[in-house]
Amino acid sequence: MKIATLQFAPTVGDVQGNIKRANELLQHGSVLGKPSYGPGIESLKPDILVLPELALTGYNFPSLDAIRPFLEPAGKGVSAAWARETATRLKCKVCVGYPEIEIEAGGADADEKCYNSLLVVDEKGEMVLNYRKAFLYYTDETWAAEGDAGRSFHELVFNGPGMAKSIIATSFGICMDINPYKFQAPFTAWEFANKVLDSRSQLVILSMAWTTFMSQEELAALADKPDLNTFNYWIQRFLPLVKERLRHELDLDGGGGAAEGKKVVIVFGNRCGEEGSVRYAGTSAIIAITQRPQGSSQGDNAGGEEESPFDVKILCWDMMGATTEGICFADTTADPKMAFGLVKAAH
Repeated sequence: MKIATLQFAPTVGDVQGNIKRANELLQHGSVLGKPSYGPGIESLKPDILVLPELALTGYNFPSLDAIRPFLEPAGKGVSAAWARETATRLKCKVCVGYPEIEIEAGGADADEKCYNSLLVVDEKGEMVLNYRKAFLYYTDETWAAEGDAGRSFHELVFNGPGMAKSIIATSFGICMDINPYKFQAPFTAWEFANKVLDSRSQLVILSMAWTTFMSQEELAALADKPDLNTFNYWIQRFLPLVKERLRHELDLDGGGGAAEGKKVVIVFGNRCGEEGSVRYAGTSAIIAITQRPQGSSQGDNAGGEEESPFDVKILCWDMMGATTEGICFADTTADPKMAFGLVKAAH
């Protein structure tokens, strides 16, 4: 599968300016480490494109009144229109974060609810999923209601020219969703990661506006280098995928199984830049957590497959810098840029 994310620095409240910048980067933006591809996304032919949380409106709204002019009904606003045009032009699925308003039929303003949402449209520009952020950051709580975490799973159907028709079990999340609930639940509750395991997901899509406590000077010093502290924290939030046996049958590229091992591909689609005093960590990345059997198969092993140990590695195809604007890209059938050995576990 070919996966792309767009990392850029939207300006809060400047929808048209953000759309213009997103289009410029998609058309002319650099693709790090991909000299065989031309500039821009056209040469990549992605199967799916992921944008950050509240990508076209900006994120740091202080109140409902501040964000109200930018609220959109699901599938009907400027973000949806941009996603449809982009998806049909690129012939790929597009995921874009946006601020949603829902008003019950015949209801008054008192019947409205607002959500921090992620819209997914297919290659024909049709809406296939509208996911609402379930675990809210304190900034979200000034205007948004909690979504239903149970709606974070969807089976995406891919039938593009570069791949045979396949159904990919996918978990979706928005930024804070991977953290403990309200930072009040135990760190080891692993709410999101356990849902990924239980749903047997092959792919995880995360649309993010992940902040950093680094100063302007520290961010400037990193520049095109990733914030590895942030990246390491993201990996920690998926520890159950490292320690427990993956439960899906086949990987998204058709491999997998007891003999070959299995992988879950995770897309961290973050933003960069600043909004007032808030700074964002960038560091968008496309990785896989892999599990492979240790050594050769022992057909008469009394413990059986479920008892056999496995090796865990983190594969990384691409990782953006902390301040970099551009396209993060992975062809998950190709060799990754980096591979990290992690732990050995047995279940």
